[in-house]
Amino acid sequence: MSDLSRRNLLSLGVALGLVGVADTVPAWASAGANPWWVWDDDVDRLVAGLLDSGQIPAVNTALRSWVNNNDSLPSGLPANLASYLSGVNTLPSWADRAKLRLAADFNRRKDTYLFMLYGLGSGIMSTVIPRESKSVYWSAGGANMQDRAAKTFTFGYDLSEAAAFEPTGQFLVTANKTRLVHAAVRHLLPQSPHWQAVAEEPNKIPISNGDILVTFHSLGTYVHRKLKEWRVPMTAAEEAAFLHMWQVAIHMLGVRDEFIPQTWAAADTQSAQVLTPILAPTFEGRELAEDLLGLTAQVDLGVTRGFLNEFVRYVLSDQVGDWLNLRRDYAAAGLIRVGWPAYIAFREGLLPIMPAGFYMFDQFIRALAMLFLNKGSSPTTTPITIPTGNRPGA
Repeated sequence: MSDLSRRNLLSLGVALGLVGVADTVPAWASAGANPWWVWDDDVDRLVAGLLDSGQIPAVNTALRSWVNNNDSLPSGLPANLASYLSGVNTLPSWADRAKLRLAADFNRRKDTYLFMLYGLGSGIMSTVIPRESKSVYWSAGGANMQDRAAKTFTFGYDLSEAAAFEPTGQFLVTANKTRLVHAAVRHLLPQSPHWQAVAEEPNKIPISNGDILVTFHSLGTYVHRKLKEWRVPMTAAEEAAFLHMWQVAIHMLGVRDEFIPQTWAAADTQSAQVLTPILAPTFEGRELAEDLLGLTAQVDLGVTRGFLNEFVRYVLSDQVGDWLNLRRDYAAAGLIRVGWPAYIAFREGLLPIMPAGFYMFDQFIRALAMLFLNKGSSPTTTPITIPTGNRPGA
């Protein structure tokens, strides 16, 4: 029986397949729908066919020139792929362009905090999300984390860029390329015996709608919550616009609208149900975290590796730091816990006197921002390409 046929036979009461989460359909899902048993069937079928027929290398070559949202589709694409992309490379009907422009302005003004939280917060949190870390590690991207990180930075940069959703922006194209990558991974990973041996999905198919929602909460919801905790000034309109940006983003990745939270309160509730209970260490996650922190440490951040470790502990938790075996630097920990709140307060005009250590924090954050803006230290734009295999040897 095919994967798609099996999916259609799954009942409403099938287990979520998440550690510590009840085997029931979440309350925020509509009757008859379960996000952990929803994938992206149309594009999954399409990409599986392209992989099996050996057309992906030619598709990747053709797609290199497709960059801006208003670019015409390149010639040389298979007709079924061109037809699919022409239908999805547009904003959903409910997208509010005014909110998206406000979100772009908010991203510009708060980029100092956003770059740091996405990189050292969300990026490292992904390594303690078991399904995500195992899928990344055993897929092709896990074998070259610099390239994988650069592509992740490309996604984040294009989403945060001022014209992200405008005709001259790039996020719609980037999202659709990422959606194709997800479809390829769903076809390829189940062919890996190494991934099969550690996969927690009872159906052995990765990157469901539920998994994408988990990733959203490790990004948008987590960042919003940290900004609130740090008392970074935000208007209600800015908060709503930031959420709307993420609503559009995950819609573009194939998440059904019915699963997308409509308020930050709903997002926090959903996150508490689907993200918090599943965080845990894995072999794959520890390997990825060390790779990511090692890449970051190669950049001149103006701080020690001990400081970097402690900042991860500060933005995530000591528990996460222990899971990832991050060595302690208690002097750096004390400096961060006192100095970072003061740094924010001074930057936001809430503290009249420049605090000690301001320039060190400023240099650190600026260096992280440049890493983000340079898309993971990639000297050129890193193209998002559809994989044709898994991790070598996997």
